[in-house]
Amino acid sequence: MAASSHEMEQRHRSNLEAFVLRARRVEKHSLAADWNELVALGSGSLKVTMTGEQTVVRQELPPEELVESAAARVRPLLLEEDPCSYLKALAAVGYFCRDLPGETSEVKAKRAEWQARTKPTADSGYTVMLANTTTGRTASLTDHDLAWAWIYGDVVHHDPRRRREADPFGLAERFRAAVPLITWAMVAAIELLNHIRALQHDSILGLRPEVLDQEVVLCSTTWEHAAQALTAPLGTLAPEHALSPLPGGWTSLQDCRPCSSCGAAGAGGR
Repeated sequence: MAASSHEMEQRHRSNLEAFVLRARRVEKHSLAADWNELVALGSGSLKVTMTGEQTVVRQELPPEELVESAAARVRPLLLEEDPCSYLKALAAVGYFCRDLPGETSEVKAKRAEWQARTKPTADSGYTVMLANTTTGRTASLTDHDLAWAWIYGDVVHHDPRRRREADPFGLAERFRAAVPLITWAMVAAIELLNHIRALQHDSILGLRPEVLDQEVVLCSTTWEHAAQALTAPLGTLAPEHALSPLPGGWTSLQDCRPCSSCGAAGAGGR
C-alpha cells in the first residue's frame, strides 16, 4: 500500500532531522575546525619530490585516533538503512524542493558524487600492488578496498574477511586510504547541512527548531551539580518518580549522625 503524501512528508522530515543532528556532530569534530585542511585531506593530496633518479611521495595525515573518532561520527551517514544517512537526507531535500528550479539537478549531482566516492563498487583512485620475489606471490587492492578494510576491519568492526584480504598491505596503507574517504564524507555532510540550514531559513523544510540548536557534543566533561544528599538503610523504598514525596526512612546527610543501620557520618560526625 502506497504511503500517503502526509506520511511521506513526515518520513522525509524525520530523516532530515536525524541527518541534521548527526551532521552537526560531524561539523563539531576537531578535524573540521580548519576547513581548508579538511578539504585538502578529502582530496587525497600528497607531496611528490624528485631528486635525481629518486621519487619520494609524502603525505602528512592526522593522528589515527583523531580520524578514528571522525569515522565513528561519519559512519551512520554512510549506511543507507540508517534514518540519518546522507542519501536519505538528499532524497528528503529533493522531495521538499521538487518545485524549485535547479534543486532537482543539484540533488542528482550530489547523489552521483556520493555514490561514486562511497559505494563498494566505486572507482578507485589508485591500486597498491605487492610482490614476494622469493615465492612469486602477488596481491593488489584498490584504495577504496583498503579504506573500507580500515573502517570495518580495524575500527568499527573486526571483519575477518576484510582483515584477511588487507592484512598483507599493513595498517599504514589501510589508514592512508581511509583518511581521504572519511574527510571527504565530512566535507559533503557539512556542505549539505549548510544547504539545509538555508532551506530551513527560507521556511521550505519545516524542521523542528531544536534540531538546529540542541546540544550535540559535550563542551565540558567535568560534571558538577548542586544536589540534595540523602541516605537510608539498605532496602528502604525509593521514590516512585522524581516528583513523588520521599518514603519514610530517608534522612538528609547533612543531619545524619553515625548509626549502625547505615554507618554514614553527617556534618556533625567524626
